[in-house]
Amino acid sequence: MNRSARGASRDDSASVYLLNGFPQDEMERAIGTHPGHLYGPKRSIEFSTLKEDDTVEIGDYRFTCIETPGHTPGHMCLYERSKKIFMTGDHILLDITPNICFWPQMDNALKEYLASLDKVYPLEVDLVLPGHRTIWNDHRMRIEGLHAHHQVRLNEVLFALEEGEKTAYELAQHVTWDVDYKSWDLFPPAQKWFATGEVIAHIVYLEREEMIKREVRNGRVMYSLA
Repeated sequence: MNRSARGASRDDSASVYLLNGFPQDEMERAIGTHPGHLYGPKRSIEFSTLKEDDTVEIGDYRFTCIETPGHTPGHMCLYERSKKIFMTGDHILLDITPNICFWPQMDNALKEYLASLDKVYPLEVDLVLPGHRTIWNDHRMRIEGLHAHHQVRLNEVLFALEEGEKTAYELAQHVTWDVDYKSWDLFPPAQKWFATGEVIAHIVYLEREEMIKREVRNGRVMYSLA
């Protein structure tokens, strides 16, 4: 994706976040301190796009590409069948949960993510190599834990709506986040962006399941129990 495409995608996301209650004054700070903005490439990079079942051969290793959308629209894992090595990128992480948030290019990011977890569950794996943090070997146990984690988050959204209708930004304040801040007000703007985006992804999932409904009122999307 070139810089202009990234900018268009960021603008699309910003408009959705504003509709979902994200304050305008925090928006610029959130975008300005977003890791994708701070550390993303500053120039175009030549690359080849891979697809499902393509192979990458390096020495004695032959990795098969497995499309696993969810964390990002085009996320790809690599699997070395003979050596049972699974390079998961950010699809499966051991000691933190991958951020599953709103993407303009995805209709239902959480549903796609959960389906991608189920897709790789049957693989025979001896070594899991994630995009960062801890290396481990039991991807099935972790997949089960991730399914449970997202079910808890869905339940938290539903429970918060029992109090009455809310924006996604307001719902994010009722969800449990594993961060070292004592209150929502202390969250850095970029963390609020991640949290709100993840809540939007869970809201979309619940909408598709007809468990919640939306209403646009006074320039804000309000959610309530169906």
